[in-house]
Amino acid sequence: NLPQEAAALLREAGYDAVTVIDQGLEGGADDPLAEICRAEGRALVTLDLDFSDIRSYPPEEHSGIIVLRPPTQDVVAVLALIRAMLPVLETEQLTGSLWIVREHSLRIRSGVDE
Repeated sequence: NLPQEAAALLREAGYDAVTVIDQGLEGGADDPLAEICRAEGRALVTLDLDFSDIRSYPPEEHSGIIVLRPPTQDVVAVLALIRAMLPVLETEQLTGSLWIVREHSLRIRSGVDE
């Protein structure tokens, strides 16, 4: 549910980012999408709050889940959150974690024992 520009921004930053459209998964259910990300070792970046439910999507079972919570869901706001998040990807563990990214905050819930 992210704009195509989001994947392009992540690719420009050096990440192997693909979209559900790239993989022919648009309009699909959450569980199969999560399973594909897990099987491919990909982090999931989404606006979908369902993925923040740790009972349904335990962080420790995933390569990372990032739920973006922009003030509005327009392209500019979404890309601004991703840009703000990029430096944190260099310093914080994503694998096994759930990140909730807001305009002025980042909450990280790690399912991995440190």
